[in-house]
Amino acid sequence: MSTDRRKLDHIKICLREKVEARVGSGFEDVVLIHNALPELDAEKVRLRTKFLGREVGMPVFIAAMTGGHEETKRINENLAIAAQELNIPLGVGSQRAALEDANLVETFSIARKAAPDVFLIANLGVVQFCKDYTVREAERAVEMIEADALALHLNAVQEVAQKEGDTNFEGALEKIAEISDALDVPVIVKETGAGIAAEEAKLIEETGATAIDVGGLGGTSFAAVEHYRDNASVGSAFWDWGIPTAVSVVECVSTVDIPVFATGGVRSGIDVAKALALGASACGIALPLLKEAVKGSEAVINALRRVERELRVATFLTGSKSVEELSKARVVILGRTREWLTARGFLR
Repeated sequence: MSTDRRKLDHIKICLREKVEARVGSGFEDVVLIHNALPELDAEKVRLRTKFLGREVGMPVFIAAMTGGHEETKRINENLAIAAQELNIPLGVGSQRAALEDANLVETFSIARKAAPDVFLIANLGVVQFCKDYTVREAERAVEMIEADALALHLNAVQEVAQKEGDTNFEGALEKIAEISDALDVPVIVKETGAGIAAEEAKLIEETGATAIDVGGLGGTSFAAVEHYRDNASVGSAFWDWGIPTAVSVVECVSTVDIPVFATGGVRSGIDVAKALALGASACGIALPLLKEAVKGSEAVINALRRVERELRVATFLTGSKSVEELSKARVVILGRTREWLTARGFLR
């Protein structure tokens, strides 16, 4: 099956089926301590922050979703309009299809046309570089959308569950290092639903990558997506494989000195506040915004405004007047998340 057809399959399945992990992201075990005497004005809480050096409206970005099929162009346009309105970063889906077929470039480049001022993140899979991609493909992806950064995604679970999957990841770290050294824009290494452990986070940092996006378990399961595409695959067995997002955030921020972003099951402004209190620099949201994007840009804007309001209130109720102060907010970790982090030596 062609890459563009597969991309459309993924979108239709995500919109139609229950594709989220059947275990939590871990944020359900994270409790922010209420401050009964916040000593500040909620209306003066400051959410503006820096994202890889660029000032943005809040520590939230629209995570990579789609592109690569003519029918996905409208989705990317609606997401981009919302990103421009709120001044938040936007990541596009894997650009492999457009590298294979120039007729599909506009399904991605529409993002820059609709959002001339936002921080845009290009996207390619690491496994393609292990196969035959070179630095030139990375440069083309960045040029295609005039991107401010390149995300290299890790999707081993999806590839082994996909009947057309590329499963040879040999030399991945070397390729990440090569691209990080060659490009003039930051390189973000991101997982796609299975999380990143401390040991791999350290290896990624050593490649020279600029940031890590944990892409943890708890949101969309691409093993589940591939199960719906081909129920003979191993997707069903590995539906809930991975490291929950909250766990992955703690493991990564405890190990590396580069920014760590939290995606995977982020569903509210309260989840964003919890992730920031755990040490994340920003949070990405995908599936909930995809469902709004098919309705139009205003639906996406309204959904993000809700997240913004919830984040502002949560920040206020911890007694924090800014994102920077929220990162130092008091937090308690309970349940399975605490058990996991204790077993791994990150909590006592």
